[in-house]
Amino acid sequence: MEKDLVVIGGGPGGYEAAIRAAQLGMDVCLVEKDKLGGTCTNRGCIPTKALYRNAEILNILKDIDEFGISVGSYEIDVEKIQERKAGVVNQLVEGIAGLMKANGIEVIKGTGEIKNDRIVIVKKEDGSEAVIGAKNIIIATGSAPALPPFPGADLEGIFTSEEMLEFKKIPESLTIIGGGVIGMEFAGVFTAMGSKVTVVEFLPNILAQVDTDLTKRLMPILKKKGIAVNTSTKVVSIEKSGSSFVVNCEGKKGPVSFESEAVLISTGRKPVIDEESFTKLGIEFSRKGITVDENYETTLKGVYAIGDVNGLWMLAHAASHQGIHVVEHLAGLKGSELGKVIPGCIFIFPEISVAGLSEDEAKAKGLDYVTGKFMFGANGKALALGEPEGMIKVIASREDKTIIGVQIMGPHASDLIHEGVLAIEKKLTVDEMSHIVHAHPTLSEVFAEAVMGADGRSIHSYPPKK
Repeated sequence: MEKDLVVIGGGPGGYEAAIRAAQLGMDVCLVEKDKLGGTCTNRGCIPTKALYRNAEILNILKDIDEFGISVGSYEIDVEKIQERKAGVVNQLVEGIAGLMKANGIEVIKGTGEIKNDRIVIVKKEDGSEAVIGAKNIIIATGSAPALPPFPGADLEGIFTSEEMLEFKKIPESLTIIGGGVIGMEFAGVFTAMGSKVTVVEFLPNILAQVDTDLTKRLMPILKKKGIAVNTSTKVVSIEKSGSSFVVNCEGKKGPVSFESEAVLISTGRKPVIDEESFTKLGIEFSRKGITVDENYETTLKGVYAIGDVNGLWMLAHAASHQGIHVVEHLAGLKGSELGKVIPGCIFIFPEISVAGLSEDEAKAKGLDYVTGKFMFGANGKALALGEPEGMIKVIASREDKTIIGVQIMGPHASDLIHEGVLAIEKKLTVDEMSHIVHAHPTLSEVFAEAVMGADGRSIHSYPPKK
């Protein structure tokens, strides 16, 4: 079997690369050992967002009296929650399968192994093998949860993020090791469902990629919701104690332990790399991922690596754009450049989204900058929604007021960030953005006010004291 392109891995990066290649007239084969959609669709982005919606509704119900509405008692049906989540996932997986068929892409279920820069061997479920010749190969094998080396991390009953998605009951208490994006999203979900949640984070702050100005404001909000966050706390070991787990740590003031019914380890993810095979082939890699150039080509000519496996950006949307870039590069299309501004979205309560530089990063780089801020509490739409917490912060260069960073914490932050992405990507200035009309009453007005605030022109902010 000969193909123009073989894609190993059917996640967002892999399947979108395959579709774009088919659109450009290439004969494509996609190899996937599990379900189409990869980690994102099956064990990551989509199922967690389905659970996030459950948590969102529960949070509304807890404050429903504020809206002049009274409801009777309600119960949480875990089985139905899991059924709904599975339904959302399955619908998307079936949709991807339909797209593969409609675009004439051959999908082989099995594990792909690169034998050289032109041959892929696929070991199928039934034990048979398929040998595929390829002009080019894309590795899109994604990532897997990374377990830390401390004693007890592999105890039976301790959850990784993927296992946590399949919970059968809501734990009365839950200790989450890791205060990054995954850990904090699960903290919000299970707190809303009634768990007593404790977060243990090794670093001085949770959500390291978020501006400390935002995380400092987030901490009291989390405390109010009942989430106990312990930063600068190193996990030493985990022990089983009857029906509970004990997480032993070294904290700011010495040894400290946390006992809970369940433990979730969310200390990051690692690229899925066939180390032995890649070493033989001369494909260079490190602990962070496969080494690639500006077009995502590995050190073996004709073999490319996209998405989590190259470790550049462990985000589904980055993988998708990298895959499309590779295919368009192979087709000789000019102007196929991946945007340099990759937004990050964190689905907690309230949502957080970031793009470009944070103020911390701008300061560390020694840049001369100005900032503009505006609070959602002064926005009519946010008040009407009953979600006044948070703010939008804009960072701009002092000299020409070019926007270089946007940080959002508040309602629908994941939707609002894209105006910031566009502004940074296209190097728009504060003055240029201030002339764009934002509809009233909308949450987007907060962004407009923050932009104008960077130039001292925010209409709905009190003037600085003289």
